[in-house]
Amino acid sequence: MLRLVYRALWWIVAPLAVLRLLIRSRREHGYREHIGERFGFGPARRGDDLSPLIWVHAVSVGETRAAQPLIEALQRAFPDARILLTHMTPSGRATGEQLFGERVSRSYLPYDSPSLVRRFLRAWRPSIGIVMETEVWPTLIDECKHAGVPLVLTNARMSARSFKRAAKFGTATREVFGGFTRVLAQTSSDAERLGALGARNIAVLGNLKFDMSAPPELAARGHAWRAAIGGRPVWVAASTREGEEALVLQAFTALRNHVPDALLILVPRHPQRFDEVAALINGAALTQARRSTWAGRATAAGSGIDAAPPLPLDINVLLGDSMGELGAYYAASDVAFIGGSLLPLGGQNLIEACAAGVPVLIGPHTFNFTQATNDAIAEGAALRVSDPAALASGLRDLFTDKPRRLAMSAAASAFAAKHRGATARTVDALGVLLRANAEEAGNGFSIHDPA
Repeated sequence: MLRLVYRALWWIVAPLAVLRLLIRSRREHGYREHIGERFGFGPARRGDDLSPLIWVHAVSVGETRAAQPLIEALQRAFPDARILLTHMTPSGRATGEQLFGERVSRSYLPYDSPSLVRRFLRAWRPSIGIVMETEVWPTLIDECKHAGVPLVLTNARMSARSFKRAAKFGTATREVFGGFTRVLAQTSSDAERLGALGARNIAVLGNLKFDMSAPPELAARGHAWRAAIGGRPVWVAASTREGEEALVLQAFTALRNHVPDALLILVPRHPQRFDEVAALINGAALTQARRSTWAGRATAAGSGIDAAPPLPLDINVLLGDSMGELGAYYAASDVAFIGGSLLPLGGQNLIEACAAGVPVLIGPHTFNFTQATNDAIAEGAALRVSDPAALASGLRDLFTDKPRRLAMSAAASAFAAKHRGATARTVDALGVLLRANAEEAGNGFSIHDPA
């Protein structure tokens, strides 16, 4: 009964979904583009294209960036296969285009209605479907099963909060999670919760985000920015969310009473909020520069690195109004605060900052990244702060105690290195299913060493 109600609701909601896209496009124009793909219309494979197709679904920016090492490893391991990357948000799609260019095909995933999903599956004929982290769409799971497409929940996580919500639906939830061909979980806690919800064929393979590495040019760009900033203490507030920037600016104002020359690099998670955050900075009586106007698009001769003039000492805040440059912002900073954690939003990924060797401060709300956060704290790579006052205090301590800051930096690098390897394990697990599917279809293809 719940399944019938769910499907009926999609027929009712579909027209409203288009209206919502148009409303959201006022702030982010990408929502107005490729609307047909959300209904299963759009690009498709040629009828005579019999090559295996590996379909990876990454809903938005975080999942897309987490999928990068996996997609690149799959391309090395299965050079004759094509990759299709699907998204739900324009920012995720833009990130995929930035990371992979024409090396992958791309589309939006259609809404979770039977006819739309069937149209998508007929158009692309995937050999395997890989959905990242928390993407659970009941109709998509059903239709892949009926179409004979193995569907794998990869880098899977299930917070205690999400588990409690899902468990309320009892048998219906178990049927949905039981529809995945395999579940590749990040941690044993994730695996236990997913199993209790009905998932089967579960393996604990680790977190793909530990295998993410910023392109060398991003680190070089950040170092060039740091040279232009000078010797001032610099901290980055990365991936901040709505309502959180005001708290970050409150902490920064308190910090400046003790470290008056500190520079804050403030990087909102969502690009449509750049102007809104700029207004908040002005409202806090802080002087600012924007990355887009300060560093611009010029490059140093022959270096390929964004040129930037010296940043004036009277600039208090550098607004990171760009996409795909977190690696550069971390390279330019002494300390990182990871957003989404001062308010009950679940936190964001702290692994990339640790991999850059940057000490991490993080708020109390990290239920989307519980294991990674707890491990980073236990291994000396991160400190938890409870509120803006504690954030200011933690920053002051690290800026005035250089040996402690350097020790945390070394611990952060060691923490990130220690937990790598999930990508190779995941490719091995996916390869078993992909080879079986290809053999059943009579489509052989080359298999190379993923290393």
